[in-house]
Amino acid sequence: MSTISQNISQILDDIQEASAINGSHEKITLVAVSKGQNFNKIIEAFNTGILNFGENYLQEALDKKKQLEKFPIQWHFLGPIQSNKCKLIAENFNWVHSVERIKVMKLLNDNRPLNTSPLNICIQINSSGEETKSGIPIKDAKIQLIELIQTLKELPKLKLRGIMSIPSNTKDIKEVVNEFKAMHLLYSELKNEFDSVDTLSMGMSNDFKLAIEYGSNLVRIGTAIFGARIIKTQGDNN
Repeated sequence: MSTISQNISQILDDIQEASAINGSHEKITLVAVSKGQNFNKIIEAFNTGILNFGENYLQEALDKKKQLEKFPIQWHFLGPIQSNKCKLIAENFNWVHSVERIKVMKLLNDNRPLNTSPLNICIQINSSGEETKSGIPIKDAKIQLIELIQTLKELPKLKLRGIMSIPSNTKDIKEVVNEFKAMHLLYSELKNEFDSVDTLSMGMSNDFKLAIEYGSNLVRIGTAIFGARIIKTQGDNN
């Protein structure tokens, strides 16, 4: 069985190879999705040079953050956001990838501490059209994004960094590629309009190489780094 260090080394090689195919030579950010993993595994990944860690469940993330407060980790919140969780998310994370509602944006802004830098946010896009997935439907994205971004201009404690998606769970590569292409087109249009936009967050353990080939510059990888999850999360719907 390979170690976390060996897994990360292989993933970094794969990222470099996919980036070369893309031809942009853009820096790719690797977020290690540590949901369901224990402190020791996170420390092992950190010791290989990983600084960005993603969590989906708020209480689990807060427990880890407290235990690992000595480590200069950038914490990314990836899960669906309930209004009553916004205060703790705003206080404890550096990034939020799953913003899709004006109400949530306002709550994150209002609860972001004054003595911290603006909260980096990505707006979640539902690129697959699946009803079970969160995010703004990509067919309506341009119209709804305009409304969200207009609101963002009035929220100084938030910084728009880009968009995020979770593609269809399918073996049909053409379908996934079409979703990645549509996301990259939307990202390019946003980037041309807003100076702060620099992040296209798409690609996970099973498709990150393909995502990078089609323009992703932030990938969220869990299983390929850590293996199967070992923490059973209870009592947290986030």
